[in-house]
Amino acid sequence: MKTVAIVVFPGVQALDVSGPLDVFAESNRFLLPAQHYRLELIGLTRGAVPCSNGMMITPQRHFSEVADTPDLLLVAGGPALPAQCESDEALAWLRAACGRAPRYGSICNGIFPLARAGLLQDDIVTTHWNDAQALAARYPALRLEADRLYVQHGRLHTSAGVTAGIDLSLYLLAQDHGPEVALNVAKRLVVFTQRAGGQSQFSPFLTPFVEETSAVAQVQQYVLGHLSRDLGLAELAAVARMSRRNFSRVFRRDAGVTPAEFVESARVDAARARLERDGSPLKTVAYECGFRDARHLREVFTRRLGVSPSHYRASFGF
Repeated sequence: MKTVAIVVFPGVQALDVSGPLDVFAESNRFLLPAQHYRLELIGLTRGAVPCSNGMMITPQRHFSEVADTPDLLLVAGGPALPAQCESDEALAWLRAACGRAPRYGSICNGIFPLARAGLLQDDIVTTHWNDAQALAARYPALRLEADRLYVQHGRLHTSAGVTAGIDLSLYLLAQDHGPEVALNVAKRLVVFTQRAGGQSQFSPFLTPFVEETSAVAQVQQYVLGHLSRDLGLAELAAVARMSRRNFSRVFRRDAGVTPAEFVESARVDAARARLERDGSPLKTVAYECGFRDARHLREVFTRRLGVSPSHYRASFGF
């Protein structure tokens, strides 16, 4: 019997807790007794925990009472979590417990306690789109893929905002017991069957990263309006009225990515939106979004989102 434990705290997002728990609880209907998941909430504080929506939940144990190691340990998120501070004792326990667990990770912005516990170095991760910029700024060594629903990097599993915890849990369930069990659970919960990890949780490149009147923001808007152009460094630096060297430095400082990374991500995001809303041929989508051809679109799209354009369209599109 595998154990799944979710770490909770005052102000936790209720759906970050109940969504994953329901996935594993429902799976027990389709599994032999010896395969059942045992579920537990572990509190970082003693007693009942108030959720951000006012609901109260009661953890089975306080972290100080937990000496055993769950098979899967997940830290839930909460609206105020990025600015909170856990006790040194709680962080030490989390560090030790995740170090022993076969699988560990976070739901939504539950990644912040993992980072504060020193568990993340140069890992590939994701989180809620609203907290991605803060995470990248505080922990620049992380390889943040902010446009992913969930990411696995070795034993570490991270997911995007709120309901993406359900997607991550279905993914983990399929790893344990196959896609048919995950399909049956998804049907029971009336949710999309294992959304691909690469489905965009948000369209970050349609929202300015920086002050609207800055040169970097003007370049970002230029990129979004001229995706089919070459958009090389020389052209973008000219739009910003800077030298190429100075423009590269300022853009990376203010936007958090290089100009080339922004252009590529903006093109992928535009292609993703096209695939969702119409049935244009892939070569047309590629041309209008600035890719060399359909093959180039497939290569970049699959690398960045973990799913091919055709699979993405079949799952979420026209």
